[in-house]
Amino acid sequence: MTNREINITYEEYKSIDELNAEDRELAAEAIKAMEGAYAPYSHFHVGAAVRMSNGQIVRGANQENAAFPSGLCAERTAMFAAGARYPDKDMLSLALAGGVMGRLASQPATPCGACRQVMAQYQAKSGKPMSVIMISADKVWKFEKVDDILPLIFNSI
Repeated sequence: MTNREINITYEEYKSIDELNAEDRELAAEAIKAMEGAYAPYSHFHVGAAVRMSNGQIVRGANQENAAFPSGLCAERTAMFAAGARYPDKDMLSLALAGGVMGRLASQPATPCGACRQVMAQYQAKSGKPMSVIMISADKVWKFEKVDDILPLIFNSI
């Protein structure tokens, strides 16, 4: 038997103001995307923004439905819209923000497993790392690649 270890490194900032200009813009778009959430059950609004290799930013927001699990997370809403709109462009980075009643949560919202796997698929499609930025009122986490939030990516097909 051999013991193995997985280490995850990420950057933590006090606010989006500490991010570089490009990441700050993407974070602001994710926060703005929260306005498009439809969350009558959880009341937790999540916004996501994806930066494409052509410079465009595509936003998405969570969409809930009484027939669970027919809704969709903000991250997948944004990525699927970006993939449909710009099928030949790469997704370079994704930012997400979540909160209640228009206020950011005190801890960063983190993607569900399904969203992480979809991020991994688009990262693999591009052949380049896709950074992930998670935003809250009190801190911002930045991961350089999807592997950092999904270390054992499913890619056995």
